[in-house]
Amino acid sequence: MEYQIGDIVKLKKPHPCGNYEWEILRVGADFRLKCIGCGHQVMVARKLVEKNTRGIRKKEEKA
Repeated sequence: MEYQIGDIVKLKKPHPCGNYEWEILRVGADFRLKCIGCGHQVMVARKLVEKNTRGIRKKEEKA
């Protein structure tokens, strides 16, 4: 799966605030994710993100 900055990923388990969706802020060996619900940011290993992703919404391209 191809991940890009700005994409929204839906993960298997919810954040404590109750939201399942995260925005990708950094891509590499680790991902920086921002919770869509509360804005909390975390660094997560790429392997864990790939394993726990249940869906991905690509960012809209601006013309």
